[in-house]
Amino acid sequence: MNKDWLDILSSNGNKDIDNQQLMDYLSGKLSGEAAHEVERSMADNEFLNDAVEGLQQLKGKKNMQAYVDELNAAMHKSLEKKKTRRLRRRLKDEPWTLLAIVLIITLCILAFVVIKGLLKH
Repeated sequence: MNKDWLDILSSNGNKDIDNQQLMDYLSGKLSGEAAHEVERSMADNEFLNDAVEGLQQLKGKKNMQAYVDELNAAMHKSLEKKKTRRLRRRLKDEPWTLLAIVLIITLCILAFVVIKGLLKH
């Protein structure tokens, strides 16, 4: 899986804005032109806009990077758990599917032989 997709602040395919630039925007450290560029990107990208609005609502902006790191860690853990569950489920289901296919083919062959035998008499 692409690591860029797992970063909560990555701008969903827009590589013009990085995490540091977003953090600077949220803390008010960007110049007017740079802040305007971030706002323009937010207008173009709904995901980025939602992420910035959510981060703006956080209390204690000094700990914002800690919140972001915690969200990233939780998201990584959740995605890894889902991936493990999906793989485990796929491995469990496959033998039964193969057994069902073999059983159906066997029954079809047996039915063919029985019907052919009845038609000969």
